[in-house]
Amino acid sequence: MEYIKTTHRIPITLINKNAGQIGDEMFYALARTSMSPIIYEVLDYACGLTNAKGQLISQGNGVTSFIGMLSPMVQHVLQKYDNGLRLKDGDIIIIKDPYVGGGSHLSDVGLVMPIFYDGELVAFSANKGHWTEVGGKDPGSFTSDSIEIYQEGLQLPGVKLFDEGRINQAVVDIIATNVRMPELSLGDMWAQVAALRTGGKRFIELCRKHTKELVITAIQNLLKQGEKLAKQELASLPKGTFTAEDFIEGDPAKGGPYPIKVKVTITDDRFICDFRGSHPQVTNPVNCSSFGLLAGVRVMYLGIIGPSQNINEGVFKPLEILTDKGSIVLAERPAPVSMNFEARIGAADLIWRALAPVLPDRLTAGHLLSVCTVVLTGKHPDTNDPFLIVEPSVGGWGAGKGQDGERGQFCMGDGETYNIPLEVAETRYGVLVDEYSLRCDGEGAGEYIGGSGVVRSYCALNDHQKVSVSFGRHLFPTWGMNGGDNGSTNFVKIVTADGQTIGPVGVTARYPLNKGDVIQLVTATEGGYGNPLKRPVEKVASDVMNGYISVEQAMDKFGVIIDPETFEILGETEARICFNQ
Repeated sequence: MEYIKTTHRIPITLINKNAGQIGDEMFYALARTSMSPIIYEVLDYACGLTNAKGQLISQGNGVTSFIGMLSPMVQHVLQKYDNGLRLKDGDIIIIKDPYVGGGSHLSDVGLVMPIFYDGELVAFSANKGHWTEVGGKDPGSFTSDSIEIYQEGLQLPGVKLFDEGRINQAVVDIIATNVRMPELSLGDMWAQVAALRTGGKRFIELCRKHTKELVITAIQNLLKQGEKLAKQELASLPKGTFTAEDFIEGDPAKGGPYPIKVKVTITDDRFICDFRGSHPQVTNPVNCSSFGLLAGVRVMYLGIIGPSQNINEGVFKPLEILTDKGSIVLAERPAPVSMNFEARIGAADLIWRALAPVLPDRLTAGHLLSVCTVVLTGKHPDTNDPFLIVEPSVGGWGAGKGQDGERGQFCMGDGETYNIPLEVAETRYGVLVDEYSLRCDGEGAGEYIGGSGVVRSYCALNDHQKVSVSFGRHLFPTWGMNGGDNGSTNFVKIVTADGQTIGPVGVTARYPLNKGDVIQLVTATEGGYGNPLKRPVEKVASDVMNGYISVEQAMDKFGVIIDPETFEILGETEARICFNQ
């Protein structure tokens, strides 16, 4: 066990554990005091601590993509306020701008609080959460057809919400006036404030218990240790340059698909991701800013190196990102970024695709890729109060070496998030959940089969509702691996009360729903791994019995003949027999 070299023999792991516990307590404090289901049910937020230089110390669970956004947010505050010289005890800064301070899109709102001990700036507590409403041209502030950022909501580039403990009421009034549901947005803001203060209180207690000098020294050593562990993992990875190309999908009526590419170079001490040559930024809200790209790449990098301790800034020291300014993965103002996750996760998926063939023990076939967002607005039929659903969708993950794909999970950008329970949806919103089931389409065949997507259907209970969706991966199916079949695509259908069907589509904006209309939200089954003819016959029979594949697919794709009544194995096709001889 490594110790800090002082008269107090305190192990680094103890300080590391304490810092991690502070991040977790901040996380729980925010969830239990928030007002919006997307925070207290879905957990679309993150909390963490940085040192006085804005370097990440620890982060609680939550949205994985925010792992790349808290430290840049704090560093922006330091830069804006004269390296912290104009920050005071009791200050809280609010940041809501994709182009500065770790921004993703305007719906994700960041708060930063400096922590002082004996008059000295020693750390920061920070969090970022998805607000249900932040203004803009569309309810829910998620817009699938914006052409510039000014249509997407209120922007706040890092202003003081609290000044030495005193609320800046003007900022609160500006927010309340510019959002459609101020009780939700402001309620979530106060929850974020409570979480920041919880983190500040616990960090000060840590300094009192172990002394400020010891804690600061421990943090410095933790960052060095993080870098050391990351380089140890890099040493075990295959060396060389690996490439992949794919597309970012938007609304086909507005353009695209947009080609992107990556060249990943791994050396003994560097992990370089080069996206140069990707498509220029577009007037379609699927761009991401530099911070969005950083977040997506960091998530994939962590998935590959698999660090064994709490994540801190030192772990990212070997990581380098190269790309062109003004590209779809490093857009500049005023490019729209409301659906930024299409580029952000698309870039991460490219790294995944480039390295999966050489890292089959760490990476699977592709997954649903997109957050698959749904925004549904209207008035509740019982109360006539406005309601607003803003939520991501679950889907499948790809199969890998020795394992079938996971079914009904959120995409890599969401992380430790959850769906809104059906009971909550039907109580709070003007919908009936008509169906919520696995999508068993039989795609993603392989020796190990891809995970199933889902079918989620909402039936409108009254007229004049409107729905907007952005389901990426609606044009190109998920990629299989090592001879496994590709998966299927994400899409949306609308079935009207009189029986008409609209779709399938991947993107739609403010489509009107009336009483009895049903919107079907369908996510992809993912890529398979290995040749389907190698899947054991007993597993194929079980797949048929469980409804994942049909009797016909068992024979056509897997070469196994199944009795449709008893699910008994009747034999194997000639193709399967020949293949396995």
